[in-house]
Amino acid sequence: MFRLSVVDHVRLNFDRTSQNYTVHAKAAERLAALTARVRMGVLVLLGIATAAAMASLIDPRRPFLVTTAVAAGLAFGAHASYLAARIEERVNAHRACAHRLWLVCDKYRSLLGEIQDGLLDRASVLRRRDELSAEVHAAYDQGFSFDQNAYEGAREQPELAAGEAEGGGEPHDVLPPSLHADVRKEQVPH
Repeated sequence: MFRLSVVDHVRLNFDRTSQNYTVHAKAAERLAALTARVRMGVLVLLGIATAAAMASLIDPRRPFLVTTAVAAGLAFGAHASYLAARIEERVNAHRACAHRLWLVCDKYRSLLGEIQDGLLDRASVLRRRDELSAEVHAAYDQGFSFDQNAYEGAREQPELAAGEAEGGGEPHDVLPPSLHADVRKEQVPH
């Protein structure tokens, strides 16, 4: 096992929070793009159904009627699936979480800067670290959808890859490269 200073712990928490921010921001971006594609697809299907319905008014042949029914049915099915998957709620949940995590990341950067400048005593550093940890946990108080495990897996992949590259057995034995530098020079003032 390795020894972990308070500053190292703050840096690790900051690193994990920034990774979580990235995962949620990318998830929101990906789901928002999916939302746009689904909406455009439904709009195209409704356009086809409308055009086929108008053509069947002019020339009531069977192919126009079948096209109208199939396109309208596909549009209905796509829209129903879109609503059932609650994609917009998922986009909003990931965006809100990413926003909260971004604000916490900014506070971590501020805390690390104040520690490096020697502006805080040990008790203040510990108190602020605990407050920031509570803020990170509060960011996850909102409900996420059934696919949250997929986002947790995506978040943990870089950590597992680093553990395999180092030959370490357990992920908690691996420090990020930023902590391999001389951490002694940034000790918390007493």
